[in-house]
Amino acid sequence: MLAVLATLVERHARVILVVAAIAVGAGAVYGIGAPRALSPAGYEVSGSDSTEAARVLADTFDTGPANLVLLVTASEGMTVDDPDVVTAGRAAAAELAAVDDVVDVVSYWDGPIPALRSDNGEQALVTARIVADESTVYDRTEEVIARLAGPRGAVTVGVGGPAASNLDVVVESERDLIRAELIAIPLTAIVLLFVFRSVVAALLPLLVAAIAVVGTAVVLRALSEVTLVSIFALNLTTALGVGMGVDYSLFLVSRWREERRGGASSPAALHTALAVAGRSILFSGLTTAVTIAALLVFNYPLLRSLAVAGLVVVLLATVAALVALPAAIAMLGDNVDRWTLPGGTRTPGADGWWARLARRVMRRPLMVGLATTALLLALGTPFLRADFGLPDDRVLPSAAPSRIVADEIRAGFDGSEFGTIAVVPTAASADPESDVAYAEWLSSLDGVGRVETATGAYSDGNQVNVAIDADRYLAGDRAWFSVVPSVEPISPQAEAIVAAIRADADADADAGAVLVGGEAARLVDNKAEIGAKVPLVLGWMVIAVGVLLFAAFGSVVLPIKAVLLNALSLTASFGAIVWIFQDGRLTWLLGYTPTGLTDVQTPILMLCIAFGLSMDYEVFLLSRITEEWRRSGDVQRAVAVGLQRSGRLITAAALLMAIVFLSFATGGVTFIQMVGIGLALAILVDALVVRALLVPAVMVLAGRWNWWAPRLRSAGVRSVPPPSTAAESLTPATRTDPA
Repeated sequence: MLAVLATLVERHARVILVVAAIAVGAGAVYGIGAPRALSPAGYEVSGSDSTEAARVLADTFDTGPANLVLLVTASEGMTVDDPDVVTAGRAAAAELAAVDDVVDVVSYWDGPIPALRSDNGEQALVTARIVADESTVYDRTEEVIARLAGPRGAVTVGVGGPAASNLDVVVESERDLIRAELIAIPLTAIVLLFVFRSVVAALLPLLVAAIAVVGTAVVLRALSEVTLVSIFALNLTTALGVGMGVDYSLFLVSRWREERRGGASSPAALHTALAVAGRSILFSGLTTAVTIAALLVFNYPLLRSLAVAGLVVVLLATVAALVALPAAIAMLGDNVDRWTLPGGTRTPGADGWWARLARRVMRRPLMVGLATTALLLALGTPFLRADFGLPDDRVLPSAAPSRIVADEIRAGFDGSEFGTIAVVPTAASADPESDVAYAEWLSSLDGVGRVETATGAYSDGNQVNVAIDADRYLAGDRAWFSVVPSVEPISPQAEAIVAAIRADADADADAGAVLVGGEAARLVDNKAEIGAKVPLVLGWMVIAVGVLLFAAFGSVVLPIKAVLLNALSLTASFGAIVWIFQDGRLTWLLGYTPTGLTDVQTPILMLCIAFGLSMDYEVFLLSRITEEWRRSGDVQRAVAVGLQRSGRLITAAALLMAIVFLSFATGGVTFIQMVGIGLALAILVDALVVRALLVPAVMVLAGRWNWWAPRLRSAGVRSVPPPSTAAESLTPATRTDPA
């Protein structure tokens, strides 16, 4: 198949490149609007209890949690009860209510409502809800900020809440993406120049990256018209597109150069490069894609949109590397090496630093293997104490306007008005007295500040005198309960409140079932979803990768080894994200705010992406080792030569990929910093430690068993031929072995 493709590419190279240029240009025009079309939301578990509670609140009660707040601060020397402040505060609330799509406006001065007054009496809150689609919520939030934020007579107004935080995340993500590109692109260009040793060759990865990134941006924007797509998918698209473009270009161009050095003509070298390196690229792309596809099993819009982005960008990069890149090489011929650096281009030989390292490892494989494994496991131990949570406004820089408002509310108010737990009975209660009793019980739970429902407000098991809009909590003879926690909504204490409410509903069948929603309930449902699906994800990855690697190498042992070593390579990065972000070790450098929690979705995201990228390098290394083993029949020589010919390339590719991911650490959104640093560490550990030390140690211990497979002739599966029947006599310039 690849031989036919090589012929077609060579014959139609100009047409292929023209079509690619037109497609990239048109796609860039459409895809440039992707950032504003995507969403920072997507943490809800589809079909979960918390998601269903939000749906019932919206459909049955025509209400929901507040997503916008005005923080009204009295002028110096005044309190929120001074006449001038009351007038200004009520005017701000009235102007907020006049904005289109803004409903459920509640201010401190309506009651007054003590819970909306700060402890020192100098600040008060006005809460509201914007009811609209995602893009309209952004527009309305921007309108509220433009109309109300800043000094207003006797008060100063700040705008916060989830709607304002989400808007700031979108704005910050756009800035972060631009900043990351401004950092990563020049650094990548410099490294590419030294790796490829030629200006023209160094530009070839940009062709693959442009096709992959622009094509994926087009797909994401189109999908955003029909479903929620995470804004973070763009960051992943850029990183993977550039990284895979570099990887595939590096391996294909290097193999083409190797064949040219062996005396093959440029077309013949391209045919062999596609047959050998192209086959590796194909299997690498497929293994990376199937591991990222594992994210699709989760009922998260966030993870699913990241899965789609990863799948599309990897597959487009694979196609571009197998079609557009060879077309460019066919057009350029030896001009690929035009404008070389002093010293010219270099092709890895059969002996050198990497081969010597492999031989040293193979002299003491058991000692090296055990020591390296122990080190990686030790670096991963911080992950054993990970406490999982969900992102809140603290993922933003401390100077972000909505973050400033949120910090002041946390510091000055007792309750968490945006961390309310919604308790929604699935049926009408027997009578108002039972609602009162239930509200009193809810308010007596540890960590609950107050409870509001149609019959009033309750605190510490007793009713309190607070003005309540009873109609907001009623739909016919059915009422819901708003539980305002006195603890952080994303915390173990808030999770305990949710667990107590659900346990009570399960235990008291006569009381009827309840749906529990809100931030804390969402966290509980997130953990449950991931815990339930992780075994399925692991099973899918092991089986899918095993089948693909068996098809690539005809071995049962190599896929098992690859899966185990790739999993081991992730331990250090998992430990690092807990040590850095949960423990707050590098706040002085990265500027994030530690919350004592690790984002619950980051480890599973890192697992699928880093595992796929590790398989990328595994396929290329095993291809060169297997090729040499078929030629010589000597396992130690095969490992040494294979590592020598691929070690420099894998290291360079990993370094370039790490630069792209580490550039995200310069951003202001903690989630992106965490993913970027975690994936960069996973890639570097895999390339510099696992591939250089563990792979040689394990392969020499396994010996010829590395290529063992049962006889499956009846199924049409051919295992790797023994060395005696391999084409070891072929010269590098003429061999066509697909390994």
